Amino acid sequence: MNPITEKIPTSDPGDPGPAAAGLSPFAGKIAGTPPATADRAARDADDAANDGSAREPARAPENHVSLSGVRKSFGNFVAADSVSFGLPKGTLGALLGPSGSGKTTILRMIAGLENPDRGDILIDGARVNDVHPSKRGIGFVFQNYALFRYMTVFDNIAFGLRAQKADRNRIRERVNELLTLTDMNGLEKRYPAQLSGGQRQRVAFARALAPSPRLLLLDEPFAAIDAKVRRELRSWLRAMITKLGITSIFVTHDQDEAIEVADLVIITNRGRVEQTGTPLDLYREPATPFVARFVGESTVLEDYGRLLGFENAPRGAKASVRPEFVHVCPPGDPVQYENSAENAEVLSVAFRGSSLEVKVGLKGFVLTTGYSLEHPALSVGEKVKILVWRVYAFEDDKARLVNNSRLESRGNGYNFAI
Repeated sequence: MNPITEKIPTSDPGDPGPAAAGLSPFAGKIAGTPPATADRAARDADDAANDGSAREPARAPENHVSLSGVRKSFGNFVAADSVSFGLPKGTLGALLGPSGSGKTTILRMIAGLENPDRGDILIDGARVNDVHPSKRGIGFVFQNYALFRYMTVFDNIAFGLRAQKADRNRIRERVNELLTLTDMNGLEKRYPAQLSGGQRQRVAFARALAPSPRLLLLDEPFAAIDAKVRRELRSWLRAMITKLGITSIFVTHDQDEAIEVADLVIITNRGRVEQTGTPLDLYREPATPFVARFVGESTVLEDYGRLLGFENAPRGAKASVRPEFVHVCPPGDPVQYENSAENAEVLSVAFRGSSLEVKVGLKGFVLTTGYSLEHPALSVGEKVKILVWRVYAFEDDKARLVNNSRLESRGNGYNFAI
């Protein structure tokens, strides 16, 4: 059997926590005092009381870029509505959301390519709403690269420096530095048409960095590149930005891209920010039904109270169930927690490399889960026992983690092995 240990805090299970209250569980990391900092500050206070000295309390990093109440409409269409978030210096942030959610409009307003109807955009603490794009100190990488096809790689990278009327020696030195950084040495005399998609993206990245911007913006930078090269460039971009320490924001609708690359993810939907947090925290603690559905894979259930262990749910209540919340009991193995297990039928089995993806039918629901290759094989139509041990319940535009009450009633702190 495949042991999985899950520990749930023994605090009141009815307490929805900060995420369900509409607050990002990572707000402290962005705008307040992180828990670790709070603990350290408490220890400092005790030390000061003992030795008579006073110490400066630790402070959270200030936001390098922040938006406050920003709105932008095009006629009757509201592209951005009361958008607010902040990024500390050196952070790589991702604007993640479906098409039409407002992420590119937000990026263009930060760049100065669109003017907000209201609200404030601050960079380094200064309001830049009325500052010309060329004066904001921003490097921009466009989705289609926007390279000058009649210019060589060297001249494309040098373009911004020449516009600044930089010294010729300085231009040559900076371009050569960026050719080395982007692994493009030896290709400086080529034209864009002579480059691969990945190489053109590196040139666009180098050109944006050439004037030494204080902020780098990227609009779906990997959208025009094939899947294999896209994965390679993600790792490359993450390493480059970490090395340079430049605050960066990129737009994407690809969850894998955001999770792999970003420090902080801003999820947008219909022009509004649904939630901001680290990739792991957004996955574990979605604050709204949209985030619970959008991040990761999930199945939305109507009237989830029909499942064993969730009978106390309000009639007709909805919830999302992720694959890892569903356990298929391998045929022939003892059924653990039999009072919570239900009879289901295997609808499909698909090979996914390191595991199988199994869809099962249960009380009219279709649930998806993973299944180890080490377990006995399953076949379509086979009757199996399954255990749904957790869901994200939707309540008043909030998402709340709800555990199977039949497991909780065992009094083991919801720490069990499957």
